[in-house]
Amino acid sequence: MGRTLREQKRRSQNRFAMMSISTVVLMLLVVISFKSIELHAKNDDYAAREEVLMKQIEEEQERTEEIAEYRKYVKTKKYVEEVAKDKLGLVYSDEVIFKPEE
Repeated sequence: MGRTLREQKRRSQNRFAMMSISTVVLMLLVVISFKSIELHAKNDDYAAREEVLMKQIEEEQERTEEIAEYRKYVKTKKYVEEVAKDKLGLVYSDEVIFKPEE
């Protein structure tokens, strides 16, 4: 008929234990949710940074190609002639130079 004091105490302890466990689980879910949002934001930041770095890599590869082409050009006779004319003022023996009067 009536419950004994022992049964009531046990039920009360079971309820307290269930409430405690539920609270802990709920707190874990909240923490995990916040960390998940934080990780998604970091992931987006890293993706944007990766994109910027990939563009820089492409630009540097293009620059490397330009430098390689310039290196080939520097070894040509045409380049040597241009430097000799521009910087040293050298000319071929059959060339005539016209200078404007000042």
